[in-house]
Amino acid sequence: MTTGEQETAAAMAEAATAWLDTLEGDQRSTGTGEGPRGADDERRRWFYTPTDHGGLTLHAQRPIQQQRAMRLVASGLSEAGFATVATVMGLENVLDRAQGWPSRPYRERFRDPALYYLRVFGDPAGGAWGWRFGGHHVSLNNLVVDGRVVATTPCFLGANPAATPLLGGGAGRPLGPTEDLGREIVHGLPPELLDRAVLLETAPPDLVTANRPVVAPGDRPLPTSAIRRESPPGPADPVEGTDPVALTAAPRGVPASVLGDRERELLRRLLSAYLDRVPAGVSPAGRYFDDAALDEVHLAWAGSLEPGEPHYYRLQGPRLLLEWDNTQDDVNHAHSVWRDPESDFGLDVLAEHHASFEHR
Repeated sequence: MTTGEQETAAAMAEAATAWLDTLEGDQRSTGTGEGPRGADDERRRWFYTPTDHGGLTLHAQRPIQQQRAMRLVASGLSEAGFATVATVMGLENVLDRAQGWPSRPYRERFRDPALYYLRVFGDPAGGAWGWRFGGHHVSLNNLVVDGRVVATTPCFLGANPAATPLLGGGAGRPLGPTEDLGREIVHGLPPELLDRAVLLETAPPDLVTANRPVVAPGDRPLPTSAIRRESPPGPADPVEGTDPVALTAAPRGVPASVLGDRERELLRRLLSAYLDRVPAGVSPAGRYFDDAALDEVHLAWAGSLEPGEPHYYRLQGPRLLLEWDNTQDDVNHAHSVWRDPESDFGLDVLAEHHASFEHR
């Protein structure tokens, strides 16, 4: 147990309690869920599309409640991570204008910067509890066990538009480095390594693992309708032949062990763009200062190497899966996710926690 894990857990518990203390009646029943136990299906139900994520929306809360909700969100993010999440949420206004202020019969406002859902699972004063914050292009999933943060994945951030003009000739790109660093690494590869890194000349239409509760070999892209449905998709069905971009147990692409010094440093920066979304005390980014750990990370690419054209990449290694995709809406709609294939939602630690109580 690290001091950072304990300090972040304490900050989360304090913020969650402060938020819960403001909730009454239907608000409280909507904003809370059962503590992490058993199959834990509801806590593992997650989305990144503009659908019902489960929980109490920001626009169903008073201003002080909204502030305390965002304080809880901030407790699980670094300063840069929180700024990025707040920017992504604000893009709903930009998207609303860009799409001509669309309406839907099932929702008063379709592109809604307040349509983000918060739910606390269990008692923040208890042995195991968690919280989830999600909406369009944001999904944060956290678990605390015995006073320490044990899981911060899946952690999804997207941006639509991925780039938007700003005054003075600038551009707003909240996930810009996450895209550019991956491309810069690939551009620096010699031809023989580039051939190994590029799995397919055509990018998949979305993240290969989508919003599956568990990632596994054989996962491949899903249709949008499957990603949006009430229950997240299950494991991939077997398919004939080989899908070049399907997830495999042995990572595809090129390992960091064959990269030059410049590309290795860029790779560390790219890992930071995902892993430093969370506070420094719980981020695993530091482990990749160890050359042996970095050597095990593989980079794979699909699609064009040129800016402004559809592309996808992933980084895969022990307890690490990072995916990026920018293919939709004329390549101005980005998705990115950090996952721990062995312990998304902290299921391994949670199982040990419950087993220890059963044997007492």
